[in-house]
Amino acid sequence: MNLQVVYCNYQSAEISVREKLGFAKDRLPEAYAALRSAFPRAEWVVLSTCNRVEVYTAQEDPAQLPSHHELAQFFSDFHQVPVHEFFDDLLERTGPDVVRHLFQVAASLDSMVLGEPQIVAQVKEAYSLAQQHSGSGPLTNALFQRALGVAKRVRTETGLAEGRVSIASVAVGDFGRKIFDRFDDKKILVIGAGEMAIEAVRYLKDVGGRQIWVCNRTQERAESLAREWGGEVRPFERLDDWLSQADVIVSTTGADPCLVPVSRFKQARAKAKYKPVFVLDLGVPRDFEPAIRDLDDNVFLYCIDDLEAICEQNRRSRQREVDKALTIVDQEVDKLMGELYHRATGPIVKRLRDQWRDVVDQEKKRLFQRLPHLEKDRSEIERSIEQMVNKLLHPPLEALRDEAREGTPHGLLDALRRLFRLQE
Repeated sequence: MNLQVVYCNYQSAEISVREKLGFAKDRLPEAYAALRSAFPRAEWVVLSTCNRVEVYTAQEDPAQLPSHHELAQFFSDFHQVPVHEFFDDLLERTGPDVVRHLFQVAASLDSMVLGEPQIVAQVKEAYSLAQQHSGSGPLTNALFQRALGVAKRVRTETGLAEGRVSIASVAVGDFGRKIFDRFDDKKILVIGAGEMAIEAVRYLKDVGGRQIWVCNRTQERAESLAREWGGEVRPFERLDDWLSQADVIVSTTGADPCLVPVSRFKQARAKAKYKPVFVLDLGVPRDFEPAIRDLDDNVFLYCIDDLEAICEQNRRSRQREVDKALTIVDQEVDKLMGELYHRATGPIVKRLRDQWRDVVDQEKKRLFQRLPHLEKDRSEIERSIEQMVNKLLHPPLEALRDEAREGTPHGLLDALRRLFRLQE
């Protein structure tokens, strides 16, 4: 039982690095095929969201797990990015630390916006896609199924999900209200129709938004979002018109190449006569070129990185609920690791005990046949023999249990098989 996760440290890595290493959904089949080809015996789950890129892997035999350098090379080869550009930001965890990390991710304890609900859906989707593309296996199945259960416990047993918990709500609530006092009289353009766009529309409706335009490459998805939330669909091919008319723009597509470069938005600004515009770029990669914020004094452009300071303040104010959630995580980590330890060491422990029991039964039978007068003390003799066996087995089994806490102790298991001549 060996677990490993390699991921981009999104708190220190520049957003451009995260963007380069992200896995678009349409490239995931290719990614899983490449991983299976390079490491055919390992299990895989790729979790790639707007602010994290993580690759989980598991294998009973540690020799079959990729090294940190090998996974870095995979990122480099797959994305055509030189290793030196991201290697220092590529972190690795193993063993119980992997379990704790994923549980905290799924419970949104590791999210930019504490308690945000999107991440558990993203974890669930990542796991589902791993299953579809033959990436996951017994160990990752146990890991991700339990992670989803942990997320549910945290939601129901703590107040972490109360208040403004989505990226869109924090961004509009803290940035948007510095620019506009009200949203009921604003033309709001939402570009994209995925989960982030839905969250943005939901919150904008809550704060009074009435005129919401949904613009998306896929007309059907735009119509679905607009119909559900009372918005209006705007043709994607006329995006330039909507950019010049909107007062609030929320973009979530993560298009590559950049959806709105400086030159494109400069033309929209001229048509808009330079009226104030609030642009919230939630795309990864970015939808709006960063230099757009310098076009004129009435452009207020914010991206995900701008949310970090506000989110840290939010985290500090809710520390009590965080502590409750962390207690749940620790409980669930111990529980799952105990199950995995048993899975890894249980068979050999059973064979060892069965073998010794056979030896004891044979010797007891011989003893009472040769010395029948001991029959009256049989129960006491059997109890003493059982205690001796347990004491003799205790040191090797305790060592096995301790070693298993950091992964399957293949060396010790092999030694026990050889020392006690255990058969498979």
